[in-house]
Formats: sequence, C-alpha cells, structure tokens
Amino acid sequence: MYHEGKDGWLFLTGGTNEVADQYRRIPPMDRVLRQWRRRIVQRVRRCQGLGARYLHLVVPEKLSIYEDRFDGLALDPRHAPARRLGALMRWSWSGRRAWIDLLGPMRAHRGGPDLHYRTDTHWNIHGCLLAYRMVCRACRATPRTDLLERPFHEFEAVLDIGNKLDAQPLETVRNYQLFRDAERVGGGALIDAYSAAGRLGELHGGAHAVYRNRSPQADPRTLVLFGDSCANFAPNGLTAMLAETFREVHFIWSSNLDWGYVERILPDIVLCEQVERFLPRVPEDDFDLAAFEAERLAALGVAA
Repeated sequence: MYHEGKDGWLFLTGGTNEVADQYRRIPPMDRVLRQWRRRIVQRVRRCQGLGARYLHLVVPEKLSIYEDRFDGLALDPRHAPARRLGALMRWSWSGRRAWIDLLGPMRAHRGGPDLHYRTDTHWNIHGCLLAYRMVCRACRATPRTDLLERPFHEFEAVLDIGNKLDAQPLETVRNYQLFRDAERVGGGALIDAYSAAGRLGELHGGAHAVYRNRSPQADPRTLVLFGDSCANFAPNGLTAMLAETFREVHFIWSSNLDWGYVERILPDIVLCEQVERFLPRVPEDDFDLAAFEAERLAALGVAA
C-alpha cells in the first residue's frame, strides 16, 4: 500500500513490513524497540572486547521526515520507530555512544534539496551524503568534500513506489561514480556470479565486498559495515563514500552480524546501517557469511 501526497510525493504505508502500523504506540512494537536496545548494547560490549567501536545508524522513512507533504495521511511522525529507539538509546552511556541520530538532521534539512526520491523508498545522493557526514562525525574522521564533484549520469526511471501506480511516473535519477581512490580487493564472489548470470539486480542479502584505499589522505582505520540497499556495493552509495574515506572497508549486506567475520578482521569500527521499516525484525547475530555465500553460489552452479 502507498499514499499519494503533495507534489508527486509517494509514501510506502503497507507492504510486508506494514510500515504505517509501526507508527502506532502498541505494546508489540514497544517490546521490539526494547529488544533492539538490548541487542545494540550487547554489540557495543562485544566490540569493546575486540578493541572496536560499534555504531548504529537507522535510515529514516520518508514518513518520519516529510509530514508536511502527506496531504491527508493520518499518521503522527512523532511516533516514528527511529525516534522512539533513539530515545531508548539515550538511557545508557554505551547506547548514547553507539547511536547516530539521523532523524533530527534530516528533519532539519527539509528546507533544502530533497533527501529522498519522491517516488521511491530510498534516499538520494543528498540524503546519503548527510548520513555519511554524520558517520564521519561519530568516527572522528574527516569527510571528503569533493564527492559531488565526481562523475555522474542522469536518466529517467520508474522507481519502486511509482511502479505501483497505474500511470507510472518518471523521476530523474542521478547516479554518481564515487570510487576513485578505493578499489575492490576482496569478497565479491556473489557480486561477480550474479553479474555474470545477468541477475545482479536480484542480489541483496549476503552481498560482500572489501575495498582498500591507498591514498595517503585516507583515514588509516578499518571499518566493517553491515548494511542494506542504502549502503550497497554500488558506486553511488554509503559504502562507496566510506571506502573513499577509510583505508579499508568491508561491506556485508545483512543486519544480522557475523561475529566470526568481525573476529577475523578485528576492525577499528563496526557500523550497522538499516532502513527504519525493517526494525520489527531483531536479528540473532548468528549470520555465517561463508556458509551463505557457498549456498548461493551452489544454487547458481558456481563453485565456491
């Protein structure tokens, strides 16, 4: 389900995650958010034991930011799951230190360029760049200032909410080629296999890539990023921005952490990025990337 707002803005309200229902103050959602607080604190403590810093970034839904463009949608963004989880995280020192508040800065920037595509659930380059700067601030890293000067191409496309309409609207998409100093040096087995099969658009969970940045200006630290489509392995997302900033970045498409992987890499920073509407699913942190890759490669008929 979706809602048509003002000036061509489309909002996802239903779907498998029943997005609008997450903005109701009901006991099941309250329990889930408390479970998330416990899971994040557990992650902080385990990372501390490995000599790493843990950070958590929730990418807000458009529903949480742009109520001025609802046009009749009865939903209160003050009950946004990201806002409520952020409030819970402030109860403890470790929670405050791990939590990157993106909702407040995004709402503060509503008067500037759009941060999301109007007919899609995803942020655009401006939303991603704002999040990148907030991550750099939390890491005490110097953000790149030249990312919007990188090459890009524009095209018209029907995006993920727009394709649900009978008269499907076109929206201008600007895709940047952000990789310049960083290159992929590891991982990529599923990326390459799906690409060779002409099915790269089907690859989501379990995608894995390792990037190394040999620029003398790169922050010398290693960062492991567990994320989703807002981070991605594409050259125009959060992963690419961070790879252009840190010496080494490992991306794993999963909100479920693989602790064995983290213990092998021993990074300086572990960052989890996830879209707000996926908060109802609290992971067990029992992901096994190697086993997942082997299973998917076997299904494609590719030797691991």
